[in-house]
Amino acid sequence: MKPVRLVRGFLTVGGWTFGSRLLGFVRDMMIAAYLGSGPVAEAFLVSFSLPNMFRRFFAEGAFNMAFVPMFAKKLEAGDDPKGFAQDAFAGLSAVLIFFTVLGTLAMPWLVWAMASGFHGDERFTLAVLYGRIGFSYILFISLVALLSGVLNAFGHFTEASLVPVLMNLMFIVAMWMADKAGWDMGLTLAWTVPLTGVAQFAFTWVAAQRLGFALWPGRPRITPELKRLLIIAGPAVLAGGVVQVNLLVGRQVASFTEGAVAWLSYADRLYQLPLGVVGIAIGTVLLPVLSRHLRAGDHAASRESFSRGAEFALFLTVPAAVALVVIATPLISVLYDRGAWRPEDTTATALALAAYGLGLPAFVLQKVLQPLFYAREDTRRPFYYAVASMVVNAAFAVGMMPVMGFMAAALATTVSGWTMVAQLWWGARGMGSAAHPDARFWRRFWRILAVSAVMGVQLWFTADALAPMLASHGAARWGALGILCGSGIALYFGLGAAVGVYGAGELKSMLRRKRA
Repeated sequence: MKPVRLVRGFLTVGGWTFGSRLLGFVRDMMIAAYLGSGPVAEAFLVSFSLPNMFRRFFAEGAFNMAFVPMFAKKLEAGDDPKGFAQDAFAGLSAVLIFFTVLGTLAMPWLVWAMASGFHGDERFTLAVLYGRIGFSYILFISLVALLSGVLNAFGHFTEASLVPVLMNLMFIVAMWMADKAGWDMGLTLAWTVPLTGVAQFAFTWVAAQRLGFALWPGRPRITPELKRLLIIAGPAVLAGGVVQVNLLVGRQVASFTEGAVAWLSYADRLYQLPLGVVGIAIGTVLLPVLSRHLRAGDHAASRESFSRGAEFALFLTVPAAVALVVIATPLISVLYDRGAWRPEDTTATALALAAYGLGLPAFVLQKVLQPLFYAREDTRRPFYYAVASMVVNAAFAVGMMPVMGFMAAALATTVSGWTMVAQLWWGARGMGSAAHPDARFWRRFWRILAVSAVMGVQLWFTADALAPMLASHGAARWGALGILCGSGIALYFGLGAAVGVYGAGELKSMLRRKRA
């Protein structure tokens, strides 16, 4: 795939993912306004995180990392890709149906494992109720992840990227209806969860069916290809489990501070905006592209794709990370401060956001580096690296909890993220030139850091000058936030063009819709 077309794929997926994350942010703004950081909000956020946690374990973070390279290679070779996809779909369906029933019955134990600090108060009872209502979401959304892998292998990135947009729109409409009709907001949110799963599954199934891949649940067949898929996926499943242990530790630490689960969740949503634009876009596009290049033995094209992916990641995430750290308080105040929200919620959520911001480049670089391993069907080393990162995360979160309270959970996520990047980078050194960034990447890397630092200083002084407007209410504070963010963006892109962070006309050429 040519560099411009590759980056256009990043931009296509990133654009739709940004739209989804933006709507997700609107969804969380509404939850914050209606419920604040109270018990209903915390109970719902924990219950919704349960199926999402296991979804990443079964599908996005593990199964698909093994499935996509194998499917892409079979598609390239014409080696019965539909039969392979059908066998994988049937096998995953059977496992998920069993797990859905088991998880629903075991919900009190799952909630306790996720947030034992809830035990003995209203949050625990509500979380169990909401969890039982919504746990079937894991069945539908995990199958959506597999169908999305099929679509992505065909280069149909838009359809798969539209799925979370649909989910967030349904949540927004459901809360609006609940407010107008006087429904219980917690129960409305809980029942919306499985409904969004059904809608997302129907959308992706129809899209795959139009490509000739009408996949159906059925009795699993243990074929040689499926055995190989399970062998490859095994370490990735374990690695996915390790990542979820990190999240589990963070929520356990937070659950012992009233409101902290909500603070971390609201901060997480805001940093997920740039992470979604870049990280998911790169993870979605880069893995099938690298798999095809490696199958063809084209190491020069592999190196070009990897280098442009890393360059694209840092080009957007380094300035975003600087902004999340420097102007965390104005961002949280303007975006969330209404309705049931309190001043202490702003302070705590801003601290969590700054901690996550420090790790944003690490979270995205993982999406760039992991395909180097998965495209080579090497899932073992990422698992070992994930275990080491898990140990770092748990030691930091638990060890620092007496010192800094819930903030230990946020900072532990960042520290373990950079630990994972360091291991992936070192582990890829033996893969040859295809895994080494080219000279253009290094030239631009240092310029990105310098321009981002200058932008950070500018944001600091501009936020101070606009402080009275940012602290006001109504349209004035939104205008002030727009001026603050707009000035930083203008400086970054203007100075970046001047010092060669990107070439003249380069962004324009990437955005053209003509095929390269």
